[in-house]
Amino acid sequence: MKKSLGILGVILVIGFFLYQFFVGFYNTGVEYQENAKTAWSKVESAYQRRADLIPNLVNTVKGYAAHEKGTLEAVIKARASATQTKIDPTNITPEQLAKFQQAQQGLSGALGRLLVTVEKYPDLKADKNFLELQSQLEGTENRIKVERDRYNEAVNKFNKHIKKFPGNLLAGMFGFKDMARFQSDKGAEKAPKVQF
Repeated sequence: MKKSLGILGVILVIGFFLYQFFVGFYNTGVEYQENAKTAWSKVESAYQRRADLIPNLVNTVKGYAAHEKGTLEAVIKARASATQTKIDPTNITPEQLAKFQQAQQGLSGALGRLLVTVEKYPDLKADKNFLELQSQLEGTENRIKVERDRYNEAVNKFNKHIKKFPGNLLAGMFGFKDMARFQSDKGAEKAPKVQF
């Protein structure tokens, strides 16, 4: 009888520790995954802020440089494409992330061409509204970088959690999958050529 109670006690203690381990792994995984999803929402919010600034920027430039119609239309078209590309934060794949980045690159390129065009118009470069919009756009680009870095940190924490032993044995059972990280654009590792 005593021996049976001792065995039962050991089984209960082992069961309790296994339960705690499984619950702890799962709850930590859910917490890290949700933190990564929230970080992704902040990335999208920063990109949305940039997209929201563009109509004002285009309208300001339009007043000074009406004959730069092609450049302005390219910015508007790139903005539309960038805002239509959405990612499901519950299942961010490298392919979806690449598509999202490609749309954002198109918008960045169009904005770059617009700002180069602005150099031809000294009155526009001195316009208070334009200067304010340009400053906000620069600040937004910095926010985008910060939010992408924070997203990558959150994804890194989650991915390490599900890949470390013994969690890697449980990750599939709980449906945890590796989350995709932001990566630099192709060619970003090469320094741009500056010619005078």
